[in-house]
Amino acid sequence: QVQLVESGGGLVQAGGSLRLSCAASGRGFSINAMSWYRQAPGKQRELVALVTSSGRTNYADSVKGRFTISGDSAKNTVYLEMNSLKPEDTAVYSCNARVLTVGSERSYWGQGTQVTVSS
Repeated sequence: QVQLVESGGGLVQAGGSLRLSCAASGRGFSINAMSWYRQAPGKQRELVALVTSSGRTNYADSVKGRFTISGDSAKNTVYLEMNSLKPEDTAVYSCNARVLTVGSERSYWGQGTQVTVSS
């Protein structure tokens, strides 16, 4: 079993910045990829950013140039640096980890953290 603990959400004015963190803990696993998703009220959950164990990253078009995802493999932690925030970035942000454990890949989710951007 792998647990994901997120932190860093909150309320910020448009144009401001926030940094989200997600730490994975457990036994006997290795991380293949970690990512951030978000879901705004009345909308479907969408992928925001992803980073693989090899360092490859991928971003939603709406956040390119503003958000940066990075990982610390020693700490099994992923970060999402969010700059130039817009009101439309308001959502619950959830961390996802694809981990290799007991010979198979499994997906785990964090509890989610609210990000609110005021205009």
